[in-house]
Amino acid sequence: MRWSLVAIAILVVIVGYSYVVVSNGPIEPMGRLAFVKLLNPDMYPGHPHSVLLAQEAEATGSKCAMVLQLYGGSNYRSYQEGNVYIIEVAFIDRQGMGSINMSQVNFLDSFKIALFGVPDDRYWYMSDGHVYTSYDDMMAHVNQLAEAHGQEGPLPMFFKGTVRQGNPVITPGEGFPLYFQILTKTYGIIPAYIYTFTGLLSPYFTNPYRAFELRNATQLQDMYNAGLLNENFKTGNETAMNYVSQMYINNSQTYGN
Repeated sequence: MRWSLVAIAILVVIVGYSYVVVSNGPIEPMGRLAFVKLLNPDMYPGHPHSVLLAQEAEATGSKCAMVLQLYGGSNYRSYQEGNVYIIEVAFIDRQGMGSINMSQVNFLDSFKIALFGVPDDRYWYMSDGHVYTSYDDMMAHVNQLAEAHGQEGPLPMFFKGTVRQGNPVITPGEGFPLYFQILTKTYGIIPAYIYTFTGLLSPYFTNPYRAFELRNATQLQDMYNAGLLNENFKTGNETAMNYVSQMYINNSQTYGN
């Protein structure tokens, strides 16, 4: 019993310390946004996940937010979603293309990163069509955009979290390593542990599509990988949107929200 109390006391101190440090810092960690893609592209004005991100950021009183992804060929242009300016950043892992599912995770590498953080020369970054070869240059770009769009106070930060293959409950999804890196660089390794863990739980409480995404994860992933979720927002092709909307309605009627 005595050692249990000591362990609880230590945990309380660690959590309390992390809370104080982060609450006074420049980045507000908001956690994972979603589990799987509903449409592609997803970080695009009017997409359900984009609207959700903007609503969560606006609820904090912010005019801007940052969303983190894994580089996959896009320019990762920042854009306006309602009253919130969304700043997109993707990381390029120079020692690999990242893990699509748990069967491809290098656990030794992940363990080293968890212990020591991400090496300074490992990642490059893409934002607004430009590759940044240093962390500081990337963050300078982010801060410049946030200031130009009226951001005051800490900048809300999300990692997209969508998983294109495998179990989205187990696999943390897109942007997760960069989320951990930014927290480590900004607040240190201990607060990074705490807020990375709590960030993984975020969509269970904040994502209204969570039940639909999880129940239909395999089908949505197969559709995405086959190109069936590709949505041409400019020409108004609504085939994929209608299909997903109907699936959502059917599941809502069957299972409820």
